[in-house]
Parts: sequence; C-alpha cells; structure tokens
Amino acid sequence: MKVKKLFRMVMLIAAVVSLVGTHTPVRAQGLGAQIIIRSTTFWDAVFNGTVNSNRYERWALQLVEGESFTVSAITTSGDLTPDIYLLDADENQAEYFIAHIKKVIKAAAKLGVPVVNTFVGRDPVKSVEENLEKFAKVWPEIINVAEGYNVKVGIENCPMLFTRDEWPGGKNLATTPAIWRKMFEIIPSENFGLNYDPSHLVWQQMDEVKPIFDFSDKLFHIHLKDVKVYRDKLNEAGIMAYPLEYHSPKIPGLGDVDWRGFFSALTSVKYRGPVCIEVEDKAFEGSEKDIKTAILTSRNYLNQFLL
Repeated sequence: MKVKKLFRMVMLIAAVVSLVGTHTPVRAQGLGAQIIIRSTTFWDAVFNGTVNSNRYERWALQLVEGESFTVSAITTSGDLTPDIYLLDADENQAEYFIAHIKKVIKAAAKLGVPVVNTFVGRDPVKSVEENLEKFAKVWPEIINVAEGYNVKVGIENCPMLFTRDEWPGGKNLATTPAIWRKMFEIIPSENFGLNYDPSHLVWQQMDEVKPIFDFSDKLFHIHLKDVKVYRDKLNEAGIMAYPLEYHSPKIPGLGDVDWRGFFSALTSVKYRGPVCIEVEDKAFEGSEKDIKTAILTSRNYLNQFLL
C-alpha cells in the first residue's frame, strides 16, 4: 500500500529466550496490529513510499494512504542487529551507515547490550582483495568506537548472495574462514568477532562444525538456522548458479546442518553465549500461526541439545 507521509520506525531486536532466542512479536500502539521481526532490519530509519516484504521483515500490518505512525520495540535481552552495508559502492550511503553503526554501538552501551551484530558489507562487483582493502580503511575506526564503549561487534557470515541483484559477489564480504582470518589479521581486536550461522557454510559445500573450533574465541553470537541443499538441482544448475536455484533456508532440524556435531563442538569449546533461533523457511510463512509453529518446532527439536 502507498504511504504519502513519512513514518519513522525505531526497532531494537528483541531476544534471547532462556538459551534459545527468537525475534519477538511487537504491537503497534493504537492499531492492534502485529509486526513479526524475522531477522535483521533497519532501525532508526525513515521510510517514504511503498512498504514491501523482503527477506528480513514479515509484516502483518496493512497500511493505507494517509496513515502516519511510529512503531517502537525495546529489547529486554540479547543483541541489537541492524542490517547495514558498510562497503557499498555508493560512498554517500556508506558514510551514512558508518555514522549510523557508531550510534548503534553507543546505544547498545547505554542499554547494557553487550553485542551488536551486523554485516561487513561488500561491493559485489569488486574482488575479495579490493573489498578487503576497503575493509581495512572503513572498519578499524568502527571497532575503535566499540572498544571505547566496551561493546563487541559480531559479523554474520551470510554471503547475501541469492539472486541476480546481488551478483556476482554478494553484499557481505565475511563469507568464509579464509576471509575471516584476513579480517581478524587487519583488526586483531577482542571486540571484533562473528555472529556465526552454520547454514551458510552448508550451502557453500563447506564444513559447518570445524569453524567452531578454529574461531572459538571469536564466537559472539550464534544463529540457529538450517538449510536444505537439493542435490538434483545442484547437479543441474551447478555451484556457480544463483544460490537459491539449489538450496532453501529451513528451520532447525529440517535441513542438512549436522546439529549434533554442531552442539558437540559448542560444548567442547565451552561456548556460553546466546544461541538464537532464526526463522526463515517458506513452509512457515503463510500466517501468524505458521510462524509460531516454526518457533515451537525449532525449540522442540533443539531442546535435546540445550538445558
């Protein structure tokens, strides 16, 4: 629906429920409408024009012309998770988000939130080496701010490469252990680490368990999301195809992640941080009931590994 007036949305991701977290539904004041935050999203952002569903938001809210309102959600525990691209080819956009994430870090410190999760960003048309050069210019200053406020920054390892619009390199540089090592060499800070999601290594045909041992001191946050790789489609399209041609995100237990090996590794390295269910599964997106079912199904499966 079209919205003629500006409206401001301030979103802080709610989170970790016991040892297993999930993004919490919030209600728009005065409207009785429910907004489900599925994953990362912009916060303190101004939107003008058309509101669309995308990979990171699912709205159970209908807007009509003339409506203008504010939606706020305050975290009770867990981490702030803004969706930020800091190495974009658009320098003006990058400058805006660099300033923005510094504000997020400072806000996290005031709220007593220990970790801010985000993406590194990437110019998808440039090489890994070119993006690492830009990373070395952009990110040290951001982590210096985090160190000054005693906040950790966790980088999610999703390649942000799904379809043609992110081709060829995706919109996140931090995709593989080899790249992580280079990033941590450039910024050898205790405040700079990973928001680790094993599913993204699985669809890249990589070992999702080994990084837990290799980067145990860099695990600041864990996403519990599964993925199903369809071998017949992969055999047909090949590994160089758009990734969604051969895989689908799934809730934990319904994909190919080795969860027993995964949690065995987490306990072996004595990880005691948050683990957060990430619901991204088209089989559970038809209704609010589907979303709740996805959360409960994920929790029930994961209970065998958690206290």
